[in-house]
Amino acid sequence: MIAYVRGKVTSIDEEAIAIETEGIGYEILCANPFNFQDDLHNEIKVHTYHYIREDQQLLFGFKKKEDKLLFAKLLNVSGIGPKGALSILGSVSVPEFVSAIEQEDDKYLTRFPGVGKKTARQMILDLKGKLIIWLPDEENEQTIFYKEDVTSKEKRERLDEALEALKALGYSDKELKVIQPELAKSNQSKIDDLIRQGLQLLMKS
Repeated sequence: MIAYVRGKVTSIDEEAIAIETEGIGYEILCANPFNFQDDLHNEIKVHTYHYIREDQQLLFGFKKKEDKLLFAKLLNVSGIGPKGALSILGSVSVPEFVSAIEQEDDKYLTRFPGVGKKTARQMILDLKGKLIIWLPDEENEQTIFYKEDVTSKEKRERLDEALEALKALGYSDKELKVIQPELAKSNQSKIDDLIRQGLQLLMKS
């Protein structure tokens, strides 16, 4: 699992950027690669999602961690693949998208390429109530975390990354849903330890 890549941006094209680190060049697919234009030839950190299937391995990159986490959530929605998820992130801000989900605005959601009414309803069904931490506070226009303090936010992020890693190892969404409640109770402070605990739970289930 590649959580992020730190290195120098060496090239940018319509679909991806290339980052060189320690002599290795990583091709990273992005929603809007030219958003990195000001970073060309500079060293930056890109949050990445390592997408692994039998016939391909792809690296998707994001400037903000919440974009990466939303991308991962979208991949769990039936009918949404990596290209569709990337297209959504490339044309809307995270708070705006979450607001549409919470308001069940399927008319708004169907404006995205490849998203019909059925897929829009599936997104609402699968995601409503799970993304409200990214809704803006109307009073100060800053992101607030409902019913969560900093500690619980960090714990949730560790859980999300551990589940992503387990999925990359070949475990299905159905298998991961079985262990998620137990894994969420864990007090492990390191992602690697959380992944190991997840593997133990999967072996028992």
